Formats: sequence, C-alpha cells, structure tokens
Amino acid sequence: MKTKQIFILLFFIGFIVSGIQPKEYFTWFLEVLPAIIGLFILVLTYKNFQFTNFTYFFILIHCYILFLGGHYTYAEVPFFDWIKETLHHSRNNYDKIGHFAQGFVPAMIIRELFLRRNVIANKSYFNFIIVSICLAISAAYEWIEWWVSIATGEGGDAFLGTQGYIWDTQSDMLVATIGAICMLIFFSKKQDEAIKTYPIKNT
Repeated sequence: MKTKQIFILLFFIGFIVSGIQPKEYFTWFLEVLPAIIGLFILVLTYKNFQFTNFTYFFILIHCYILFLGGHYTYAEVPFFDWIKETLHHSRNNYDKIGHFAQGFVPAMIIRELFLRRNVIANKSYFNFIIVSICLAISAAYEWIEWWVSIATGEGGDAFLGTQGYIWDTQSDMLVATIGAICMLIFFSKKQDEAIKTYPIKNT
C-alpha cells in the first residue's frame, strides 16, 4: 500500500472513530467540517498538483487534532483537563493546539505551493507573505466562529470555545501566527529536502 493510500485510510479511521458517540453531534460536525472540506479540495486537485508526503503527513496530523476536538469539544479534551487541574490553569487549552496547527499547516501548504509553482520571484518577501496569509486564514476562521455562534445561539457555544476568556479571539490568531513562524523557522529545510524529488512548475 502506498504512503498516500495509508494517509487516506488513517484519515477515515480517525474520522469514523471521532464520530462514535461524540459529546454533541452538531459541535462535532462543525469541528470536523474543515477536515472534510480539505480532503475534498485535495482530492479534486490531486491530478494537477500532488503535495509531498511530508506535507500530507502534517495535514493528517491537523485533521486528527480536529477529530479529537470535535469528539470531546475543544473545552473538554480529557488530557488537557488534567493539565488544567495539575498546573492550575483557568481553562482547557487544547484549542490553542488547534490554532497553532491552523497556522503551522497552512504555512507548510502555502510554502510548498509557492515554491513548486514559482509564485513569488522576489524571495525577500516570501516568509512575510506566507505568515500574512496564515494570519488572514486565522482571522477568517474567527469570523466564521462568530457567525456560527450568533446564528445558533447556545448551540454554537461549544464551537466558539471561549470558556469565558475575553481575549480568546486575539490569542487564537496570535497562536496561529506563532505556528506559521515556527514552521518556517524549524521545518523549511526538511520541506526543501522533500520537495527536491518533485518538479517545479511555472503554471
């Protein structure tokens, strides 16, 4: 079985398991929906552009973060409840892992796409543009959370996941930005090595 087939199999295993008696099905649907949309886009564009297995691996990790958050809700993931109690935190901070990935993984996707499609000629602005796009994605997701919460009332509270923290939106965007920066600093060389086996495309 090829690596990409294994990734797809693992995706559906995680998706199915997360959907078995979740905390609340409406919240589960909202949380895993980005993973389903992402899979649909990747399948739709697969013939024209295949990412490296390195990037696909981290996409899968992000999906599992979504699946876990969807199953328990981000405010009630058990291990992070234990951390909350042990370290005397005021909230369950699993959602920050999700938002870190929300910056980290898009940065990896955008970087590979830009490099292999030769999108930016002047590399001086390369990292700045990637981080800016990731911050924009994070801000757009916060808009979506806001709209869903307004539209669904109490039904959207678990999806919003502020846990009473008034700076939750701002901190989510900050953590996503940190995630994007960490990817560029610590994983660029590894990604470059993976990309060497894939063709550079100008169109």
